[in-house]
Amino acid sequence: METWLIIGIIAVVIVAAGILIYNGLVQKRLRIDEAYAQIEVQLKRRWDLIPNLVDAVKGYMGFEQKVLTDVTEARASAVAAGAQGPAAQAQAENALTSSLRSLFATVENYPDLKSNQNVLELQEQLTTTENQISFARQHYNATVLDYNSAIATIPSVIIAGPLGFRKRDFFDAEPEASQVPDVDLGFGGDDDRPTGAGVGTAPAPQPRPAAPPPPPPQAPPQQGYPPQQPPQAPPQPGYPPQQGYPPQQGYPPQQPPQAPPPGYQPPPGYQPPPGPPRQ
Repeated sequence: METWLIIGIIAVVIVAAGILIYNGLVQKRLRIDEAYAQIEVQLKRRWDLIPNLVDAVKGYMGFEQKVLTDVTEARASAVAAGAQGPAAQAQAENALTSSLRSLFATVENYPDLKSNQNVLELQEQLTTTENQISFARQHYNATVLDYNSAIATIPSVIIAGPLGFRKRDFFDAEPEASQVPDVDLGFGGDDDRPTGAGVGTAPAPQPRPAAPPPPPPQAPPQQGYPPQQPPQAPPQPGYPPQQGYPPQQGYPPQQPPQAPPPGYQPPPGYQPPPGPPRQ
C-alpha cells in the first residue's frame, strides 16, 4: 500500500512539472508572436510612407528613374515576403532599406528637394519608423533567443520536441548595419579632400610623423659638486652665561623725574609723585 502511494505521489509531481514546463513554453511562443506583430506594424507604416515619398520626388528627379524604380520594386518584394516567415521578410526588408538609402543619397544632389518641406517631413517620418523597426527587431530577437534556449535545455527539451515546439528564426539586420560608418567632420574645404574621396569613402591614411631623436647623454657631475658648506665653529664655552641671567630686580633702571620748565604753575591740588630717597 505504501509503495503504491509513493508511486502515485511521484507520478503527480512529474505530471505537475510537465504542465508547468508546457505552459512556460507556450507563453514564450506567444511572446514571440506578439513581438513579431510589433515589427509588422512598423513595417506596414513604412510601406505606406514610401509611395508618398516617391510621388514627392518624382517631378524633380527626371533623370533618376532607376532609383525610383528600385525603391518601388523593393517595396513590392517586401510586402510579398510578409507571408514567408521572418527570415525571408528580413532579407526583403534589408533590400528595401538599401534602396531607400540610395534614394536619400540622390536627393542630396537636388537643392530644391532638400528644401522641400513635404520631402523633409517624409524623410523624418521614415527615419523615425526605421528607429522603431530597429527597436522592435531587438525585442523580437531577444524573445526568440529566450525561447530557443528554453527548448534546447533540460528539462524542457524532453517535452518540447514531442509536443511540437520548433526553433524560431531571428529577424536579422542588414549587413550594412554591422559596418562602421565613415564620418567626415567637414574640417577644411574641398581642396583639402583627397582626390576621389566622397561620402562613404575612407580617407587615405596619413604617414606617421618620425619620432624625435633622443636627448644627448649628460656628463656625470665632477667630484666635489655641489660644493659643501664649511662647518661652523662650535659656540664658545660659557655661552650663554648661566649665572646672573636673567637680570636682577630693578632692571631696566628707572629714569629720574624731569624738572618742570621755568614758569610752570601746577594746578590746584596737584601732588608731585614721590621721588627717590635722598642720600
